[in-house]
Amino acid sequence: MRPGTTVSHGGRGSRTAGEERALTSVAAGDRHRGGEARDLPRLWHVTLSVSGEPAPVAEVRRALEQLAHDHPFLLTSRYADDHAEIRYWEEARDLHDAAAVALRLWGEHRRTAGLPPWEIVGLEVIDRATYRSRVAAGNGPVPATPVGVHPFP
Repeated sequence: MRPGTTVSHGGRGSRTAGEERALTSVAAGDRHRGGEARDLPRLWHVTLSVSGEPAPVAEVRRALEQLAHDHPFLLTSRYADDHAEIRYWEEARDLHDAAAVALRLWGEHRRTAGLPPWEIVGLEVIDRATYRSRVAAGNGPVPATPVGVHPFP
């Protein structure tokens, strides 16, 4: 915004440049103007598995590193010469939206990141509460390796 301009706040008047605006947050499950809590974005833990014909491991690693660079939301990628697994958090309104984004990820970035022409062979999308309960019980999809791009053990 340029200095000296004003911003309208839905009929509350206007604010001049430099004037502070109170920030508010909405707790999970709270309603807000314009919609129900179910309409708010939530966090979903996504695990995408792909596989196909063997490719040079160095090229697979470089492609996954490029994907992680282009999309820093990726938490962990594990790979071998014929399969890979990507784990990340997605913000979406519901599971259907999170899954739709995940199912497009590999194909939409195949050329720009140089990903192998593998197909998606698995997809798990779980909400944050389920992820946390699995982790607490020792059964969760906790990354087997630190954040980043790593070969399968």
